[in-house]
Amino acid sequence: MLALRSSLSRVLAARPAALQVCSSFASGPRQCDGTFYEFRSYYLKPSKMNEFLENMKKYIHLRTAHSELIGYWSIEFGGRTNRVFHIWKYDNFAHRAEVRKALAKDKEWQEQFLIPNLLHMEKQVCDITYLVPWCKIEKPPKEGVYELVTFQMKPGGPALWADAFQKAVNSHVNLQYNKLIGVFHTEYGELNRVHVLWWNESPDSRAAGRHQSHEDPRVVAAVRESANYLESQQNMLLIPASFSPLK
Repeated sequence: MLALRSSLSRVLAARPAALQVCSSFASGPRQCDGTFYEFRSYYLKPSKMNEFLENMKKYIHLRTAHSELIGYWSIEFGGRTNRVFHIWKYDNFAHRAEVRKALAKDKEWQEQFLIPNLLHMEKQVCDITYLVPWCKIEKPPKEGVYELVTFQMKPGGPALWADAFQKAVNSHVNLQYNKLIGVFHTEYGELNRVHVLWWNESPDSRAAGRHQSHEDPRVVAAVRESANYLESQQNMLLIPASFSPLK
């Protein structure tokens, strides 16, 4: 009996150390609350794009009665066109489940918008993302255009590439080459993927800022370091819908 107690004591005494060792394998810093952002893309039939957006404008109030819309855009360049992209905010997964349940019971939303417009959709993609811990969603100074830059980073998570990536983003922000709206990392979808949402006054102002930043040695050095962890990158120019909160 004494031998058993002695063995148990040694195991319990070792547990904190074991937990401490395991914690070193965490993938990186995490936000403090459960708030997340759902990235939704609808791929539409080319002939139905304008009709879909007009219908959404007419009935968007039925959808936003259930949860917060961050922004709604159409894709102009950088990916398949005839596509809309929108971001929705949820407090946690229970909140999203409640919203989806309520929408399924909302006859006006179902009958006036969803069912008639399902025929216009060819494909739907949904990803769950979190804001990175060092960022919050900002508001643009006025109406403009947006750029969503999606980076596929090497496996390993933020513990591997977060510091270099943050320096690269901040090199543009601190030197005022772009207006940062938000930085998100994917939780459900392609992992090790980071989305950076930028605002610009116009496509031409974006082009001018990009050319200037590429000639700035401070930006070049920061981007070069981050590129060591990069596998691929996609840039999309987004045009905000008339009913989008972010314009």
